[in-house]
Amino acid sequence: MKEPMIIQGGMGVAVSNWRLARAVSKEGQLGVVSGTALDNVMARRLQMGDLDGSTRRAMEKFPDQEIVRQLLARYYIPGGKAPEAPFKPVTLYSLHPPKELVELTMVGNFVEVYLAKEGHPGKVGVNLLEKIQLPTLPSLYGAMLAGVDYVLMGAGIPRTIPGILDQLATHQAVSMKVQVQGAAMEDDFQVTFDPADYLQDRTKPLNRPKFIAIVASEVLALTLAKKSSGQVDGFVIEGPTAGGHNAPPRGAMTLDEKGEPIYGPKDEVDKKAFVKLGRPFWLAGSYADPKKVKEALEQGASGVQVGTVFAYCEESGLTDELKQKVFEEIRQGREEVFTDPKASPTGFPFKIVKVAGSVSEESEYLARPRLCDLGYLRVLYKRKDGTVGYRCPGEPKEIFLQKEGDPAEMQGRKCICNGLMASIGFGQHQQNGYVERPLVTSGNDLYKVIEFLKGDKLSYTAADVIRYLLGIISLEAPVPAVGG
Repeated sequence: MKEPMIIQGGMGVAVSNWRLARAVSKEGQLGVVSGTALDNVMARRLQMGDLDGSTRRAMEKFPDQEIVRQLLARYYIPGGKAPEAPFKPVTLYSLHPPKELVELTMVGNFVEVYLAKEGHPGKVGVNLLEKIQLPTLPSLYGAMLAGVDYVLMGAGIPRTIPGILDQLATHQAVSMKVQVQGAAMEDDFQVTFDPADYLQDRTKPLNRPKFIAIVASEVLALTLAKKSSGQVDGFVIEGPTAGGHNAPPRGAMTLDEKGEPIYGPKDEVDKKAFVKLGRPFWLAGSYADPKKVKEALEQGASGVQVGTVFAYCEESGLTDELKQKVFEEIRQGREEVFTDPKASPTGFPFKIVKVAGSVSEESEYLARPRLCDLGYLRVLYKRKDGTVGYRCPGEPKEIFLQKEGDPAEMQGRKCICNGLMASIGFGQHQQNGYVERPLVTSGNDLYKVIEFLKGDKLSYTAADVIRYLLGIISLEAPVPAVGG
């Protein structure tokens, strides 16, 4: 199978949704859906009425319709909930999640991949974060049931995932060791998943998707290539200018005068080392330019991964209101992307776009009551009695401290989970009356977006981005319409 030249980044919570991935794949490149929080995403789409019927149409293709009937009964609201009504909460993940949560996760990933692949022969990938471990196994299986072609994973060292894909392709039970703070060498905390608990018909093998590891160093790539449980089929080399979570700088964390992490020569990647590995690789981080694509190919890469300019195209999941706010900031030359070393509960630097009305504003951040009700970025820790607890430095102070959390970890933490959900129009109406505000992430090349809005254009498409990156169109003149 010929490798794609352009990989569309798996951004945020349903920013890289099925519509965006489908549009990219139809152009012959690799469209990627974000697999993060798809349990809540699908539940909220159903509660908003699934007005175009796409979610329910895909659910009809899921191999166990009894599971589908139960999920519809629990979450679907014909015509949609009242605008001010809260979304029905979804149970937070644990080492031993309830069956209905696993089913929701499985079906959510199935639906997203099914819709992305619907009606064309192109390839589709799913992007997962290694740091969000508890939903990983049912997420992978649900995506594979829909025929996903690639799995991309970063934000950690996903050594066991290739072997898990091999096992899931033949419907085998799988397990995965999870990271627990304070765990001893002899501790073995795991999550497990057995397809036999959910599907009766498991006779037909599934497609084993290619596995692409997202890395920030050749050392990590070499480790994964040699010591993973199965085949690593390629790498995305992500630089520190890419959006979302960034790998921290090597060595001690130092900040510049703006308070951003300083990256230096030690953080530069040796491309020749990847060529020697003999596996496809793509370069990411400010590569949204046909000259940069050409440069990547000349360095031996198969192509590039691009996120930010796709995040603001018509098909992405960001709300139109947010897109237009950001467009206006760029037009006025006021756009600002801040690499925040403290915002994410993971401890990884996280890029945040300064947008009015979002939690990037200090006043909005301070106005939000501390709360962790989605819990994807919670840390697992070993309690004194040997059991596993769950804590987040973004939760209420007294609760975090009761869980033996370090108060220093709470400084500057933002609720990325709720912020990203609000960015796609699914902000929760909390019981205390607070309405969750958006949190927008982008790469440092956010300014490139304006190049797609020449003249009086108010929007652009994923196809416009691809044709520009491949050198088919120039942005010096107005971008022609699709099919033009």
